[in-house]
Amino acid sequence: MQIRFRAVTEQQPGQVWKDCAARSWPQFLDWFLLQGDAARPSYLECRRALRKHVPKLVPLWQQLVDLAGGGDQAARALSMWRPSPYLTGCSQAVWNRGDSFLIRNYDYSPDAIEGTVLHSRWQETAVVASLDCLWGVLDGMNEHGLCVALAFAGRRNIGVGFGIPLLLRYVLQQCVDVESAAQALCRLPSHMAYHVTLLDAAGNCGRVSLGGDRKATFTPHRVATNHGDVIEWPEYVKATRSVERYRRLEKALTDRTETAERFIGRFLRPPLFQFNYKRGCGTLYTAVYRPKQREVELVWPDLRWSLGLNNFHVGERIVSYRSMSGT
Repeated sequence: MQIRFRAVTEQQPGQVWKDCAARSWPQFLDWFLLQGDAARPSYLECRRALRKHVPKLVPLWQQLVDLAGGGDQAARALSMWRPSPYLTGCSQAVWNRGDSFLIRNYDYSPDAIEGTVLHSRWQETAVVASLDCLWGVLDGMNEHGLCVALAFAGRRNIGVGFGIPLLLRYVLQQCVDVESAAQALCRLPSHMAYHVTLLDAAGNCGRVSLGGDRKATFTPHRVATNHGDVIEWPEYVKATRSVERYRRLEKALTDRTETAERFIGRFLRPPLFQFNYKRGCGTLYTAVYRPKQREVELVWPDLRWSLGLNNFHVGERIVSYRSMSGT
């Protein structure tokens, strides 16, 4: 089992984004239509939601819809308003000794990841981010040094809102620090429950927990896995070892003998690194965001790939997961 990860750059949406979208469009459309076309909102509802909640993204959305060929279905899917359910695993934490960094494991199905890291300057803001839903964000950093990453929060309840990758795109395009990002996330509706870990260039950090059908809250927590203060989906939490992963990270962060490199290494071994690829929650990559240096590094057990915001290099890496699991 292999995944091809690509690092691409394009200042404004154009042929590069169009090519990336074309590669991922079939699986994206399958996800969009998972519950049938009638279950997804109409074009008018999607446009109204964008104009109401994220009006500054509307011109960008319209531009991407045109590049994707236009049409009702493309516009609705790219709006990410009331989308199909979206569950991820993920472990993430903020290291705050010396130069702070945000580190996360992205746990998901190998068949569903787009595998594209895009360096862009959309709407006059430089951003480097791992893409999802063609223009949404799994994790990323902007020119101000604001870093973000998402993790499913372990609740099945679905509310009326946007898919979380669009909300992270909005934050990176419009916000400059943890305070402004937290304010935006607490205001914007998310359709499901997620934890969003935040870190900025000044070393400020925290976690926004979005409830889907609950009001979002901001806390100074530096760790997030896949459950909240109250475990509401015990079967999922047990299957993903969420509590074990959370406790392992908290213990490491309070251990005065812990080093930054040792902490990163923990993400490359169980229980943080997971091998449940067939169940859709295996670790696909580890990302380390260093806001002061404006650098991001993608890490695997046998590979490290640096992609700085100011020294971004186009390229690709092929990662084999069969050898990682030893099977």
